Amino acid sequence: MNIAIIKYNAGNIRSVSFALERLGYKPIITGDHDTIRKADKVIFPGVGEASTTMAFLKQNGLHELIPSLTQPVLGICLGLQLMCKYSEEGDTECLGIFNAPVKKFIPLKDVSPKQKIPHMGWNNLTHVKSPLFNPELEGEFVYFVHSYYVPTGAETIAQANYIHPFSAALQKDNFFATQFHPEKSGSVGEQILKNFLSLK
Repeated sequence: MNIAIIKYNAGNIRSVSFALERLGYKPIITGDHDTIRKADKVIFPGVGEASTTMAFLKQNGLHELIPSLTQPVLGICLGLQLMCKYSEEGDTECLGIFNAPVKKFIPLKDVSPKQKIPHMGWNNLTHVKSPLFNPELEGEFVYFVHSYYVPTGAETIAQANYIHPFSAALQKDNFFATQFHPEKSGSVGEQILKNFLSLK
């Protein structure tokens, strides 16, 4: 199986590659358009800031390539947010694959203890659906690090709750995305990656 990890100016790409290698695969980290188009699966990971990252994608034509892909695509963390319509981070127009906004977490007033931003650490998944998740993953814990979130909506395929419910994962057609980091989520994350790689 050919797995392409999209190379761009974002962190965390290597950890995704290592996670796939632990599962027995040899992914290619690349920004080459033809290689990405020909891959069986594409992963769009990321840790970084939305506006500068979108600027890089545009400079390299990836803003047009990614939405045009027809094979299964998995966005992770910033990858999920950039696949949405708009992000409050840097007042950024994003790729528009998901018809959803990305909003900044605002701590609730008069709540003790005060919620910290970013939301960092383990949180459980609820309302899981789609081939990305086994039913038994309902309630399991995965690892998050983010200051921005996507509200729940029609494209939500898993939820988590921090300050309020938000989309832990999204799906539209062949595009899947997780706000959490499956590559840092132990055996649960491994199962989710396996599920993605088994998609047709």
